[in-house]
Amino acid sequence: MQAPTSRTRRTRLAATLMAMTALALVTGCASNRSNTGTHSPASGYTTPGSGQAMAQVARWAKSYERDRKDRSAILGYSNALSQNGQIPQAMAVLRAGVIAHPKDREISSAYGKVLAMNGRFEEALNVLQRVQQPDTPDWRLMSAEAAIYDQTGNHTKARSLYKQALLMAPDDPSLLNNLGLSYLLSNDLPNAEYTLRKAASLPGADSRVRQNLALVLGIQGKYDEAIQVAQAELDPQQAKANIDYLRHMMEKRRT
Repeated sequence: MQAPTSRTRRTRLAATLMAMTALALVTGCASNRSNTGTHSPASGYTTPGSGQAMAQVARWAKSYERDRKDRSAILGYSNALSQNGQIPQAMAVLRAGVIAHPKDREISSAYGKVLAMNGRFEEALNVLQRVQQPDTPDWRLMSAEAAIYDQTGNHTKARSLYKQALLMAPDDPSLLNNLGLSYLLSNDLPNAEYTLRKAASLPGADSRVRQNLALVLGIQGKYDEAIQVAQAELDPQQAKANIDYLRHMMEKRRT
């Protein structure tokens, strides 16, 4: 049987990542769009379509309707919409937010992220680069920009930006998570594991970081530890489903 091409392996790896993390937010890039260092008022990750996700949307919608120019409401509502998979609506909220707050880096960073979610990479980069200030750079904007470079296959540029951002926020788990997943995308598994272990050990690391670590462990055949990490984060049924899917994907990679 013909060996899988690098493109095929990449596609399978990205598919595995999305199943393992339950984040259908990245197209061909492990540097997840779900976490690029932007504002996340809703705590943790919620599954799109779940009662929790819809409750977050409803709660933030009320705040947003009271004052559509309130930056906390803009960020909270757009984040809740994104987590519920309502990307076009999140983009519309943030587009209005950028107009109302043209110099707000956090809103611009969130807007760049959702543009990238919609595949509008060049526009996303323009938004992020326009609001960035070279003399006082914002590491969140760097992280968001790096994630886009990862999504377009420029991993060298992405890692350069992540490492610059880490000079400003050396112990931020979202930065280390994205850097680790950038390594994963190019199949540098030892560096991916090392970086994700460090991210997972830090205060503030959320479930997604540990699920990504479980993925990297599983890809390397460290199934026992992968299952242990996954089961600590997910309900047993979901953890089993993810691990079964991972094993299936690994079998396909070997064919």
